[in-house]
Amino acid sequence: MGHPFPIREIARQAGLSEATVDRVLNGRGGVRESTAQEVRRAIADLDRQRTQVRLVGRTFMVDIVMQAPERFSTAVRAALEAELPALHPAVLRSRFHFRETGPARELVGTLDRIARRGSQGVILKAPDLPEVTAAVGRLVAAGVPVVTLVTDVPAGGRLGYVGIDNRAAGATAAYLVGQWLGDRPGNVLTSLSSGFFRNEEGREMGFRSVMRARHPQRALVEIAEGQGLDATQYDLVRAALEKDPEIRAVYSIGGGNIATLRAFADLGRECAVFVAHDLDHDNTRLLREHRLSAVLHHDLRQDLREACHLVMRAHGALPPAGPTLPSAIQVVTPYNMPVQTANRRGAE
Repeated sequence: MGHPFPIREIARQAGLSEATVDRVLNGRGGVRESTAQEVRRAIADLDRQRTQVRLVGRTFMVDIVMQAPERFSTAVRAALEAELPALHPAVLRSRFHFRETGPARELVGTLDRIARRGSQGVILKAPDLPEVTAAVGRLVAAGVPVVTLVTDVPAGGRLGYVGIDNRAAGATAAYLVGQWLGDRPGNVLTSLSSGFFRNEEGREMGFRSVMRARHPQRALVEIAEGQGLDATQYDLVRAALEKDPEIRAVYSIGGGNIATLRAFADLGRECAVFVAHDLDHDNTRLLREHRLSAVLHHDLRQDLREACHLVMRAHGALPPAGPTLPSAIQVVTPYNMPVQTANRRGAE
């Protein structure tokens, strides 16, 4: 496991003792495989954040805790690490705790371990559950500022929320779906990854409100709990399509869009309008292929920059500022892809 980093840096990055890291690096045994994987991940994180490790200044270690599909957590990691070198005057380093799904107690366990170990800040994407709210409260009581990203957990004393106005995003999706369907008949499938994410709840409320007001004749068919994962999404979509032959459009609130399109194709059904969220690697490809009508996008780098600034202000490293405003909602079609996304095309 070759690397140029001191054991103390690896231990700090992994949140483990130096003795444990030393045992892993030297193959002395007595360490669980999951712990060895944490050490390997820490070395990989340090390698990507090599510039930050070399900088001299006031250093903040920030923990990123997310429950989200891999495609989204990967996009968040890339956005944050692209921003880290510019976050002066302080030096920010990041540790990542990602999971696609699982019981809430595991997520709570991660947050409680961070509270015991210590951190300069937590950036959190998590379901709004009572046990998660309580864990956020314990972090805040331990002096760890918490910023929620994309979806909020407002009752735990978090420092702030960074992301879009999700109700406005849902209303925007309803406007687009209604305009593009026009006078054609058809019902609309709305797809949530889970009923416990506040952002998805807000999007669904905004969508339903506008559809009821502008297109009351269209039925809305809701599916949920696919976790945004293709493996679980396919069966949910297929069952909905088989039950309702009038579904002609999709508003994907929680992802799993490859599986959704596959279910339409396998049943020989047309999806006339498909509006989704986030320019992750799946949606970028689907949009280029004109299999999505539009993606509602927000600048993740700007969101992560603002989240880090909130943490820095909490520690007095930046002057106070006004309230955090919602991120801008961008309607992206195959013809107005953001520059950074277009540039990635050549690398794929």
